[in-house]
Amino acid sequence: MGAFHAYDIRGVYNVDFDKDTAYKVGYFLPELLDTDKVLVGRDCRTSSDEIHEYLLKGLTDAGADVYDIGLSTTPMVYFGTASYGFKASVQITASHNPAEYNGMKVSRENALPVGFDNGLGQIQEWILSGRECPAAEVRGQVHQMDIRKDYLAFLLKYKGDWSGLKIAMDVSNGMASLFVRDIFGDQPSYIYEDMDGRFPNHEPNPLVQKNVEALKALVAEKRADIGVIYDGDADRVMFVDENSRFVSPDLMIAVLGHYFLEERGEKGIVLQDIRSSKAVGEYLAPMGGEMHTWKVGRAFAAHKLRELDGVYGGELAGHYYFRDFFYSDSGILASILILNVVAKMKAQGISLSQLISRIERYQNSGEINYRIEDKKGAMDAVRDWFMAQEKATAYMDFDGYRVEFPHWWFNIRPSNTEPYLRFICEADSAELLKEKVEKVNEIIKA
Repeated sequence: MGAFHAYDIRGVYNVDFDKDTAYKVGYFLPELLDTDKVLVGRDCRTSSDEIHEYLLKGLTDAGADVYDIGLSTTPMVYFGTASYGFKASVQITASHNPAEYNGMKVSRENALPVGFDNGLGQIQEWILSGRECPAAEVRGQVHQMDIRKDYLAFLLKYKGDWSGLKIAMDVSNGMASLFVRDIFGDQPSYIYEDMDGRFPNHEPNPLVQKNVEALKALVAEKRADIGVIYDGDADRVMFVDENSRFVSPDLMIAVLGHYFLEERGEKGIVLQDIRSSKAVGEYLAPMGGEMHTWKVGRAFAAHKLRELDGVYGGELAGHYYFRDFFYSDSGILASILILNVVAKMKAQGISLSQLISRIERYQNSGEINYRIEDKKGAMDAVRDWFMAQEKATAYMDFDGYRVEFPHWWFNIRPSNTEPYLRFICEADSAELLKEKVEKVNEIIKA
């Protein structure tokens, strides 16, 4: 039962959870969300068909009707949930994890995420307590539902003129392959476009740099203006500039400001996660963006963006959330909007690397992972040491700690999905950054 996490249900299939878990999640979900209609989609992983079969058995045994949209991206399930008024939905996916993983992302009305604290923990408790699953007198029915056309039409509304842009695209053998040709046409240079849940070319996690090497090579070979890479379920997207340099995904929150704040004039709140660069808020402020910092993960970000009625938001992990999209995240929508901005900049003689250099003002460590048992003790030790040395200008303690000082800041937090303590740091200079990272290594080693 180690598959129930803060954001979703996820783990190695037949190790952390199995078809019996899938059945029980299906059985208990209609009661949890008080509905007799559930939308279900799935990714292309080799275990998704079996999970799908048992999830549907559980749902129909509980008396709920299933509206099955078949193979889908995770954002397509969000679209279906909110657009057609479902009170519950499940996407079967392990997102960016390796092929042996699988899981379920659960949403409620308006595509709001169901995390451990607002539902998944209750289902886990019912399963662990051995609660019975008697079949309903009237079993539910399974209805095949095709929403692909409607979702594609929604995405195409945002399509700009990319005729002057050379695009390289890595589809990661994942679910974005359902849509990329229909949206981007034959113009980009594609790699790993075939849907294959074994992920034979690289793991579908673009945050790990070895998985981006093929895209970097393609950008260089084709002399592309931009490289685009999706994760396995297409809720995340990341980018490479024309020099084959990976662009930190939080900086793309600033790039999106040119579309929402400038072009559309939608001044207001922009959401970032607690790991995002200070440079993002500084860049967006003159455009009318009011930066709000919050916890990492969709389970928190989608709720917070809706609560604040923010314009849009983003995360270091490559999730981008949009008021236009039910306050949810979509990798494909984000890529469309960013390509629109990059195309307009190119027409003005500004390359992607030049645009990023205007935003990126600090030296950044990237996320450093420590495998450690006493995560809380290590976090407190790092925080207490630095706060005793100099006066903090800002302090946040809602997702680990983010402590800001006049010339640098850090965030240290426990991973919600993996056995790691994660640290990220940003400073005015490379020397200061090196000094701070070395000190943290020393404290945690102790």
